[in-house]
Amino acid sequence: MDFVRFLVAVLFVPLALLFAAQCAAAPKVQARLVSEQGEIAPGGSTTIALEENIQSGWHTYWRNPGDAGAPTDIQWQLPPGWQAEPIAWPYPKRLPAGPLMTYGYEGKPWLLMPLTAPSNAKPGDNLLLKAHASWLVCSQTLCVPEEAELSLPISVSAKPSPAYATIAEDFAAARALLPRQSPWPARYRLDKTLDLFLAAPELALRDAQFFPLSEGYVQDSAPQKIGRASGGIVLRLVSTAKHKPLRSLDGVLVLTSMDGSVQALNVAAAAGAIPQIHFADELGAALAFVFAFLGGLILNLMPCVLPVLAMKTLALVSNEGAGKGQAAREGLSYGAGAILSFLVLGLAVVLLRSGGAAVGWGFQLQEPRVVAAFALLMFAVGLNFSGVFELPAGINAGDRLARKGGAAGAFFTGVLAVAVAAPCTAPFMAAAVGYALTQSAMIALGVFLCLGLGFAFPFVAVGLSPAMQRYLPKPGAWMNTLKRFLALPMYAACAWLVWVEAQETGEAGLLPTLAALLALAFAAWGWRVRGSGREVWRRIGAGCTVVGIAGALGCVLLAQGTARASRVATDPVAAALHGEAFSPERLAQLRAARRPVFVDATASWCITCLVNEKIALSRADVAKAFARTHTAYLVADWTKRDAAITQLLEAHERSGVPLYLYYAPGAADAALLPQILTPDAVLQTLGNGK
Repeated sequence: MDFVRFLVAVLFVPLALLFAAQCAAAPKVQARLVSEQGEIAPGGSTTIALEENIQSGWHTYWRNPGDAGAPTDIQWQLPPGWQAEPIAWPYPKRLPAGPLMTYGYEGKPWLLMPLTAPSNAKPGDNLLLKAHASWLVCSQTLCVPEEAELSLPISVSAKPSPAYATIAEDFAAARALLPRQSPWPARYRLDKTLDLFLAAPELALRDAQFFPLSEGYVQDSAPQKIGRASGGIVLRLVSTAKHKPLRSLDGVLVLTSMDGSVQALNVAAAAGAIPQIHFADELGAALAFVFAFLGGLILNLMPCVLPVLAMKTLALVSNEGAGKGQAAREGLSYGAGAILSFLVLGLAVVLLRSGGAAVGWGFQLQEPRVVAAFALLMFAVGLNFSGVFELPAGINAGDRLARKGGAAGAFFTGVLAVAVAAPCTAPFMAAAVGYALTQSAMIALGVFLCLGLGFAFPFVAVGLSPAMQRYLPKPGAWMNTLKRFLALPMYAACAWLVWVEAQETGEAGLLPTLAALLALAFAAWGWRVRGSGREVWRRIGAGCTVVGIAGALGCVLLAQGTARASRVATDPVAAALHGEAFSPERLAQLRAARRPVFVDATASWCITCLVNEKIALSRADVAKAFARTHTAYLVADWTKRDAAITQLLEAHERSGVPLYLYYAPGAADAALLPQILTPDAVLQTLGNGK
């Protein structure tokens, strides 16, 4: 063992020291000076940037480095009369280092400094400005002090040439990272906690971080928690144990809006009272559960669910004359099917998101094969209602409806109701599901459980309450007529789903689905033939049924996504409002130009979206309001999966469409419009945004 230690000491330790010395010797930061203009007028000014090109895995420090580190320093050697102002620091980022928290920069930060020439500078002079820069650069395990002698040639000209376009863009980008003076007053309260209040009531934030200008007041490594108080937002900080006397809490407040945009503000907060503070995670789960139950309850009124609920009503009506507990058993079976389906759907969303997939409510309809399968299901139910075939446990007219064995059919009806509810979003529901997808798996599943409970509640309540059952109509021959009529909305749902698939795959992708529908019709015919009296026809019918079902399933598996036309190019609403396809870059460009923007997050499979477009967005007065206010209309089409649109939804605590956002010129964040859109809501929003 001693020999092994000796060998390690002799061979490996010197190599390790040599490697560390070489790493320390190689510069981790390449620095240079960049002038916004190569020429300067006598008495004029320009801006100089100290560019730090930092090696990957390393960082330098802000003016207040936090728990450790040292800021960059620059010492100028200027000719007489020339003046350089101190560094204008861009806002930093939090850089954890073990148990410590530091503030600094990675990548290629530009530290800006205004430079002024004396009034007696002579045009035609060429000067070489010199400076000595030093900084501390650190990785997770090593810190290295570095320095460099820098120089910058500059000319004096009576008429300086403008900056090159690329240089001007670089300086504009650097200035965009400089904190601006906060337009909102701030104050702080130091008690058991250190709370920073910003009187900005309309801000909707994803994140907020405070960087103190001075050391010793705020525990840099402690988490910072966002809350709300009357008239503004609150950032809960942790003060240092010594509680140093504090006249003003000065620093940079970096706010990240729901759309991902960032603004950095210089704040100087004086001591003052702060209203009662509420944090998002306080009672958040309880409210989400209540919202989920209400959303599930209202979801029963959505148009996509009504045909299935009419089918369930027939089943409830048919129970008159059956055993005393038959209605209760079927109601509970329906509830079990609906609740279990919501839990399975919620579990799928949680698992997919934990694997990195950007999915939300209705994600299954972004897959063409699933859409084709739903179309087949609707077609099969329509054929059943039309009397093309009957299932042994199906819903029949007259006295046969009252026979025992309906619990399995009720369970299937609950599953079917949830399946067709996916294209719809009810009030309260979006907020609940959006909250669920930001929480733990248990809370997320709890929200989906409450959705199922709310969705199933009406029919479970009727099944368990004989008093409610007395208000149902009496069974009779009219039920057979209603059943045949209900086939029509099922066929309509099938046609709509085929159209949705066309939006996802293009016309060429429809052939497998149309073939699947034909094969399913062949299977239904075979099933009907199977019921004839002769043995040979029963065998032929059974064979046709098997072949038809196998062919239908095989055709569904062939359905796949292909390139499709942009919805902006084909949608009449987008054409009337001169719509453009949404992208974060386009949104940023329009907001930078201070133009009002309306974002419509929609999907071809979202019935709520289509109804809103028809009722609220396709009217002539709405189109005139868009034109009059010069409002840009961006269509965020989520028909097929799109990570950028998923991020937009998540940024506004939504997990599915519809989502309507209005960005007023110069507003810090978007205003959220209701999910059930009305023309008055749109017109009022556009009018208030002028």
